[in-house]
Amino acid sequence: MEERNTRSFVIKGDVCYNVSPTQFDTRKDAYVVCVDGVSQGVFSELPEKYTGLPLIDCTGKLVTPGLNDIHVHAPQYTFRGIAMDLELLDWLNTYTFPEEKKYKDVEYASAAYDIFTDDLKHSPTTRAVIFATLHVPATKLLMDKLEATGLKTYVGKVNMDRNSPEFLCEDSAEASLVATREWIEETKGIYNNTQPVLTPRFTPTCSDELMKGLGDLVQEYGLPVQSHLSENLSEIDWVKGLCPWSTCYGQTYEHFGLLGGSTKTVMAHCVYSTDEEIALMKQAGTYIAHCPQSNMFLSSGIAPIKRYLDEGLNVGLGTDVAGGANLSMFRAVSDAVGVSKLRWRCVDQSFAPLTIQEAFYLATLGGGSFFGKVGSFAEGYEFDALVLDDSGIRSVRELDIAQRIERFAYLSSEGGTITQKYVAGVRVL
Repeated sequence: MEERNTRSFVIKGDVCYNVSPTQFDTRKDAYVVCVDGVSQGVFSELPEKYTGLPLIDCTGKLVTPGLNDIHVHAPQYTFRGIAMDLELLDWLNTYTFPEEKKYKDVEYASAAYDIFTDDLKHSPTTRAVIFATLHVPATKLLMDKLEATGLKTYVGKVNMDRNSPEFLCEDSAEASLVATREWIEETKGIYNNTQPVLTPRFTPTCSDELMKGLGDLVQEYGLPVQSHLSENLSEIDWVKGLCPWSTCYGQTYEHFGLLGGSTKTVMAHCVYSTDEEIALMKQAGTYIAHCPQSNMFLSSGIAPIKRYLDEGLNVGLGTDVAGGANLSMFRAVSDAVGVSKLRWRCVDQSFAPLTIQEAFYLATLGGGSFFGKVGSFAEGYEFDALVLDDSGIRSVRELDIAQRIERFAYLSSEGGTITQKYVAGVRVL
């Protein structure tokens, strides 16, 4: 098809995107213009200067920005949807670590990552920040497979040198850092779509020596960082014992230059962040990956996302597979609304529940900004887009575009389909 071979085109459809965390811009039968992979804006009437571009007529279908999953574990995809009966630390030891051990076997890793990358390509996700395992060959293999999907991703070789089972623990901080440097050098500059991200698993499994070395690598290579923060109360108590010099969990990253500031950092969860920790993240520009489904299934709690938004922190959404059961970012959107209502009703009524506009913002502009100008159809943004057919979600009611987007988030599995998908102007589906 002609539109698959050009990064300049026009899509006509029922357009919806965030212009702020609380406001949609919705337009029926509108034109979204992409030139050289960059959005030129949305128009009710197509400007004459764009009339020569290929027109992709999606009349009656929804057109939205792509969705950004800023926290997901690729090797855990094999046991998604099971093992939801434990809390975090027991879940890691019983299910996660034994599974990740298997990725030492490159043949196993290849088969597993074939499934993950194919399903991710066919999901609503256009960009993702991804954990691999500590194994360099398998991590490189995952990067190869993700590159071929056309999605834009960051992938991290995991670091862990303590408090881990012998079968999934690097021999020393030095050995972990040597392997990490080898991985960086072997993957640096060879991909168009896939980039490395430094990945200390979390403070309990990373010694101070390892954290310091990773901070040095941030300065040397300018790479972003991803990890976990304040997900579970037992985890937080554990960190206090391991790092008695710290005043909060976040400081165990900030002290080594791993919380942001000089680089972009994603911290997943932040369910129990203290005032001090919140202030550190705000100062550093840390991205919070809200993972509502995982926080439910692993009994972690409910993050105060409305507070984070009101205070101007960077917040996006993550599926956190396999803590979360599936890759659907639409499910993450609807779950974000749902858990915020429970928090408001049962925990803290000082912050209102999230609206559908705010939850969709998290999935688009909120997480998208980690990748640059991503997550909007405003002029100058990279053109990531989904074309959605909601005709299979049957109803006799006439719905406006915002209602159709909300319904798709909750009911896409009942008959909603993704008919086209674009990343930086390239059609990948």
